[in-house]
Amino acid sequence: MYQPDLETIGRGDLLALQLERLRATVQRIRDHNPDYAKRIGGPDSIRSLDDLRKFNFLNKEDLRQAYPFKLTCAPRESFVRIQTSSGTTGTPVLNAYTVNDVKQWSEIMARCFTVAGVTSSDVFQIMPSFGLFNGGFGFHFGATTVGAMIVPIGAGRTQLQLRLMQELGTTAIGAIASYPLRLMEVAKEEKFDFRRDSKLRVGIFGAEIWSDEMRQRIEAGMGIRAFDIIGMTETGGVGLGIDCPARVGTHVWEDHYLVEILDRDGNPVSDGTRGEMVITTLTREGLPLIRFRTGDLNAILTREKCACGRTHLRVDRLTGRIDDMVKVKGVNFYPKQVEALLLRFDGVATDYQIILSRVEGKDDCVIVVEVQQGHEDLGGKLSSAIYENLGFHATITTVPVGTIERPPGKAVRIVDNRK
Repeated sequence: MYQPDLETIGRGDLLALQLERLRATVQRIRDHNPDYAKRIGGPDSIRSLDDLRKFNFLNKEDLRQAYPFKLTCAPRESFVRIQTSSGTTGTPVLNAYTVNDVKQWSEIMARCFTVAGVTSSDVFQIMPSFGLFNGGFGFHFGATTVGAMIVPIGAGRTQLQLRLMQELGTTAIGAIASYPLRLMEVAKEEKFDFRRDSKLRVGIFGAEIWSDEMRQRIEAGMGIRAFDIIGMTETGGVGLGIDCPARVGTHVWEDHYLVEILDRDGNPVSDGTRGEMVITTLTREGLPLIRFRTGDLNAILTREKCACGRTHLRVDRLTGRIDDMVKVKGVNFYPKQVEALLLRFDGVATDYQIILSRVEGKDDCVIVVEVQQGHEDLGGKLSSAIYENLGFHATITTVPVGTIERPPGKAVRIVDNRK
């Protein structure tokens, strides 16, 4: 463990630490930004963690309207960097970092690296972009903190990724979740065998919602152990949590973040019940957040001590976002559910796209699926699986590998032409 005293802290001591840090965070907002304090409201004094529910929610639109610095809670001259959300349209969400914010980010990323078994003896290849998107720099800070050798290639240039992986002895990589699929695809074209031609053993992937079936494919194809890391620009970047080798949920670093899971009306749900994940930051200075509605759907699996020894609560793997839900012919579903079904079939490759349109006033759903040569006749089986498991009819179009365009960033899974 990177910080064993904090990662294995008893629940009573953890709750006391959370209360102390919540009070300090609210006081920071009141001291540095009265308008922000008025926006969140809340009681004059915080006697218990239950008092958190008396504060108003924040959402992404609030942060957009605050662009660039209306909700910051530190002097402008104390900011040492900024990151923004990865959205390509509209006003971005900007997060300003103090020296201590960068230190906090580095600390939680070092914990995540250590969970995944990355140490100072590793060569870590960073595959997300370096820029306003937080991914590349988050991995950089984590690798620097644990002392790993860094190969900061950034996004794209897949052939060069493989070459450097081989020539520099890369043992661990970080990437957006869909990029390993592209690596595997190009490796096959180049006759590159991960087990023979590289020393790769660990992959840390995030920024997208991906299924257990995709993880199994990546691990089998690359001969690695793959870890799911979570985080977002609003809360300070990647590193909010990661799953451990026990594979029973994702640890969230509770000494830095308070987690609530709420129903549609904003009421707390019981552990094990899915709802919207709401995050309160406990140690951020530049942009502390009180009850930020992430839009992510999740559930608290357990607050019990994990087999790995860590005591922080574990949430489920992300199913989707509230605004990612798709409704077709009266049926609601998430792209991850389609992905999980498709990847259960031998011959299905790694890319697919759900194309929605309206024909004569009715929803029409076509799912384009890349398949390996010789498996072009899978359409009927895939269509049946979609109907039997999700309850709607879809036309399945099977195409050769490489047909669907590979964007430089996150994979485009939904094309909704009904809007």
